[in-house]
Amino acid sequence: MAEYHPPAMRKEAGYSEAEGRSGGPEDSPGSPIPHQAPHHAPRDAGGLPKECGPAPDGLPRRHYVGPRQAYAAIDLGTNNCRLLIARPSGGNFVVIDAFSRVVRLGEGLAQTGRLSDEAMDRAVEALKVCAEKLKKRNVHLARSVATEACRRASNGMAFIERVREETGIHLNVITAQEEARLAVLGCHILLESGEGPAMIFDIGGGSTELVLIESSPTVPRILDWHSVPYGVVSLSETCGPEGDGEDARIERYSAMRGLVRDAFAEFATRISPTRTSRPITELRLLGTSGTVTTLASLHLDLPQYDRRAVDGLIVPSQDMRAISEKLSTMAPEQRRELPCIGRERADLVVAGCAILETILDLWPADRLGVADRGIREGILRSLMASGGHPGHAARSVLQRVDR
Repeated sequence: MAEYHPPAMRKEAGYSEAEGRSGGPEDSPGSPIPHQAPHHAPRDAGGLPKECGPAPDGLPRRHYVGPRQAYAAIDLGTNNCRLLIARPSGGNFVVIDAFSRVVRLGEGLAQTGRLSDEAMDRAVEALKVCAEKLKKRNVHLARSVATEACRRASNGMAFIERVREETGIHLNVITAQEEARLAVLGCHILLESGEGPAMIFDIGGGSTELVLIESSPTVPRILDWHSVPYGVVSLSETCGPEGDGEDARIERYSAMRGLVRDAFAEFATRISPTRTSRPITELRLLGTSGTVTTLASLHLDLPQYDRRAVDGLIVPSQDMRAISEKLSTMAPEQRRELPCIGRERADLVVAGCAILETILDLWPADRLGVADRGIREGILRSLMASGGHPGHAARSVLQRVDR
C-alpha cells in the first residue's frame, strides 16, 4: 500500500490543501501551486536584499526584480520542453503559469550525433510558446537551460543560436553536474527525514543523474554524484526497436539493464562503503522524473494523472519493481491503453523502468519517494534566493525579458 506524507509534512514541503493540479508528468497550466523557496536574505522596503545597497553594480533600482515580479525557468531536455513561472510569496513561491510539450529533441541523436531538423523545429515551436508566456506574465528575470541533447549534439550550439534568433530565449547548455545540483535543489524538500546519506536521482530523456547527499537544515550537502548518457530516449534508441513477442521484449529489457549497470559501475564502487555501512531499512531514496511519477500513478491505479496524489508520495520499492517488470513484458499497444501512459510514453517507459530497477539495485532502499518537481523548481529557488541581483547569480545564464 502506498503511503502519503501527512498534511503537516506536505505543507512544510511547500503545499496547501487547496493547491491546484498541473496536469500530469507533462505539466500544463493549472491553478497556482505554492512551492517552498529557500530562506531569503533580509530585504529593504523596495524588496531588494539589504546587502545590495542603493544601486548595486551601478544599475538603476528599477532593473531589479521586486517581490511581486515574476521569475521563470525553462528546461529544454532531450524529450520535453518545460516552463514554470512563479512569484515569491513569503518564504514560498506560487506558480502562476506552466507549460510542457513533448518535443523529442534528441530523437535520432544516438545514431547520427546530430539534432535532426524536425526535432529542432518542434523544440523551436515550443520555445516560441514559452517566449509568449514570459511576456504575458510580466517576467523580468528568467533562466533557460538545455541539457544532454544539446551537450552531445555536434550542431548543438548552432541550434542554441537559432533559438536565440527566432524566440529571443537565451539557452544555457549546463553541465551534467549543474543539472544534478538543480534537480537536488528543486526536490530535496520531499526526501524522507532520517539520518545518514540519501540518494536522489533524475531519469531524463538523454541522461540520468545520481546524487549522494547528506541532509542538513537547509540545502543538502552533495557528497558524490554521477551522470550517465542513458535516459529514456537515448537508451531506447541505443537498444533499438522492440521485437515481436514476450521473449524478445524480455531480452531487450535485460540488455537495457546491463548497459545501465555497466554505466553505474564506477559510482557503485565509490558509494559501496556508504551503502553497506547502514541497514537497508535506513537507506533513503527520492526520484524525480516522468518515469517515477508515471509508475506511481499506476501504483495508485489513477484514472488520470493527478499531481496532488503523486508529488510527495512514498511507495514500497518492491511495488515499483513489480510494475516495471510487468511493463517490460507488455506489448506497446497494451501499454498505450494504460491510464497515465498513453501513446507518448508507451515506447519510452520501458527504458525508464530499466534505469529505475538498476538504481534500486545500486541503492536498495525499502521505500521510494516520488517528486513531480526538479530542475525548474531548482532554478526558481536559485533566482529567488539571489533576489534577481546579477552579482548573486551568473550574468551569462540570466535573461532580462524585454517587452
